[in-house]
Amino acid sequence: MVHLGNDWDELLKEEFQKEYYQRLRKILIREYRTKTVYPDMYKIYEALKLTPYKDTKVVILGQDPYHGENQAHGLAFSVQKGVEIPPSLMNIYKELSDDLGCYIPNNGYLAPWAQQGVLLLNTSLTVVANQANSHRGIGWQQLTDAIIQILNKKDAPVVYLLWGNNAKAKRMFLNNPKHLVLTASHPSPLSASRGFFGCRHFSKTNAFLKANGLSEIDWQIPNI
Repeated sequence: MVHLGNDWDELLKEEFQKEYYQRLRKILIREYRTKTVYPDMYKIYEALKLTPYKDTKVVILGQDPYHGENQAHGLAFSVQKGVEIPPSLMNIYKELSDDLGCYIPNNGYLAPWAQQGVLLLNTSLTVVANQANSHRGIGWQQLTDAIIQILNKKDAPVVYLLWGNNAKAKRMFLNNPKHLVLTASHPSPLSASRGFFGCRHFSKTNAFLKANGLSEIDWQIPNI
């Protein structure tokens, strides 16, 4: 049984009992036994553990975890300490620098965002080593769609940052007029110049939070 240690436990209790999730669980047990799968099985739900529902002010949607060794640790776009900053995250840092004047840190560890209420959620929570999107069809989409729909019902304002077509596809679940949905191309080197650079999503997010009486996010990731 999944134990998240905060309000997500109650909110997702029914979801974790559904047939698709029981099937997903069996697949994961087999995959972790027979293949190299990321992140570590104890880090699969790190995003939900670090960012309780009640504290969620911003949602950044990723596709699936990094599939290289020692990178993924359960937070979208984030890598573990001591690991080289991936190209997409470097482009996020460049946009942050242009938008808010943040310096580019020496690491890609985004837990400080998560601890301020930024839910760093991948739409698939696991991946086979060196095989991007390899766990897309095993049931994760159903669970993460449910999480997005639960957040859509939230009374307090939430900002959704949807980068790239996979994330933008989730817009269909977001119809609460209290929330702000911002879209742009993906920060990957293949597409960042087609609308991610210059989107100013970080300053727009903080302006919206401030206008709604919520504390702004300190987007500066500190050096380690």
